[in-house]
Amino acid sequence: MKIDKSIIKELSNYLNEFNLTEIEITEKDTKIKVSKNNVSISSQPVQTSVSAQTENKNISEKPSLKSGTEITSPIIGTAYHAPEPGAKKFVEVGKKIKKGDTIMIVEAMKTMNHVPSNAEGVVKEICVEDGHPVEFGQTIIILE
Repeated sequence: MKIDKSIIKELSNYLNEFNLTEIEITEKDTKIKVSKNNVSISSQPVQTSVSAQTENKNISEKPSLKSGTEITSPIIGTAYHAPEPGAKKFVEVGKKIKKGDTIMIVEAMKTMNHVPSNAEGVVKEICVEDGHPVEFGQTIIILE
């Protein structure tokens, strides 16, 4: 299998340009994933790694240590716990929510996107701090 290095370079540039930690493309049976691995929270340099694999292999990259129902962000943006600063939060730990309830707002390109719950349960953990960035597919809330 021959991998076009220009694609990897282009994906690496997207990581920096859009301040992403990971990007992945799939074409036919080839998957190319480029990610930044933060060694620690201190001021150590960020390393970039590249991995390529075929769809046939079922490789689990990161085992999930969290138990419960995970609700993930449907888009990349900035997460907000309330509709406006100082307002009541949509959810808090211990609160029971129903499917379809707004659990958070993710702002993307100056548009406020309400994120509905896709399950019902009791909020076990809120995984994103208010005003912090989220990525597509990142766990934002865990329900029991």
